[in-house]
Amino acid sequence: MTTLLALTAKLTESRPLEESLHAVTDAALTLVQANHASIRLLDGSHSELLSGARSGAGTTTRPMHFRRGHGLIGWVVEYKEAVCLDDVDKDPRFVPGKQGFSIRSMLAEPLWSAGQVIGVLSVSSAKRRAFDADDRLLTRLLANCCTPPVERARLRRLAMTDDLTLAYNQRYMSPRVNEEIERARRSGQPLSVLLVDLDHFKNVNDVHGHDAGDTVLRLFADRVRSIVRRVDVFIRRGGEEFLLLMPATALEQARNTAERIRRNLSEGELDVGGGKRVRQTVSIGVATWDFKESPDALQRRADVAMYAAKEHGRDHVTTSAPPVSLLRLAK
Repeated sequence: MTTLLALTAKLTESRPLEESLHAVTDAALTLVQANHASIRLLDGSHSELLSGARSGAGTTTRPMHFRRGHGLIGWVVEYKEAVCLDDVDKDPRFVPGKQGFSIRSMLAEPLWSAGQVIGVLSVSSAKRRAFDADDRLLTRLLANCCTPPVERARLRRLAMTDDLTLAYNQRYMSPRVNEEIERARRSGQPLSVLLVDLDHFKNVNDVHGHDAGDTVLRLFADRVRSIVRRVDVFIRRGGEEFLLLMPATALEQARNTAERIRRNLSEGELDVGGGKRVRQTVSIGVATWDFKESPDALQRRADVAMYAAKEHGRDHVTTSAPPVSLLRLAK
C-alpha cells in the first residue's frame, strides 16, 4: 500500500508521459518478485503497441515489436483479458525473442480507459511459477490506480505528439528548443542537438508500400527511445526527419550517442510484416550550442552537418565544428 500511495502521489504531479510510465514500471518491480516490467501503449491507429517504459533487466537492449493480436501482449489487447503464465514455454501465445533477458513466467494486465484497452502493463521473471494470487492482485491494483493519471498524461502528450511514432511533433519543437536553451544558459551546462534523417526512405514507400514505411518509422522511433536517456527529447520534425535534444551533453558524448543510433539501424534489418525485411540507414548531424547563437542557428548547424553526412555517402555521422565562442569558453 505504501508503494501504491507513493506512486499515486507522484502521478498527481504534472509530469511528462515518459516519467509517469517509468514511475509505474519501477513500482511494479517493488510490488512483485519480477526482474522486468514494461508498459506498452497503443498507437494512434490502435494497431501497434509502442514501448512506453521498461524497468529492470534488459532495458539496454532494443524493445521487441508487437502488433494487436501478436504475442501475449497483443493477445491481452485483442481479447481484453489479463494473463498469468506459470511457464511461458507451454503457452503458444508467448512469442520468444531477443529481449536480452530470460523469461519463464509472466503477468500481463490490460490498461483500461473509457471502456477501451489503451495498453498493457506486464511483469516477468526468470523463474517458473514466480507469481501467486497476491502478485496478480497487486499488478491489477497497480494497473487500475495508474491508468487515470497515465491517460491524462497520454492525452496531454497526444496534443504534442506524432500519432505514428509517439515522438513529439513539430508544434512542440520550437518552444521546447527555446526552453532547453534558456535552461542551458542559466545552468552553464552544454546542450547538443542531433538531426537524424532516414536515408532513401522514399524507396521504402515506393517498393514496399506506405504501411511498410509507417512500420519503419515506428520501429526506428522505438530503437531511438531504447538508446537515449529519459531526459533527452525526441521530436519528429517532419516526414522522415527527427530532432533529438540532449540537455547537459557536450559534443563528444552527443556524437557517441549518434553513432550508437546509426549502428543500431545499420547492423540489422527491420521486420515490416508480410515476410518483408528492410535495411534502413540514417544520416545524422550533431551540433552543440555555443551559448550565444539563436535556436534557429543551432538547428541550422545540425542541418548542415546532416547534409554533409549524406554527401559523405549516407549511413554516417557528421559533427558541426564548434563556433569560436564555444572554443573560447573551453579554454
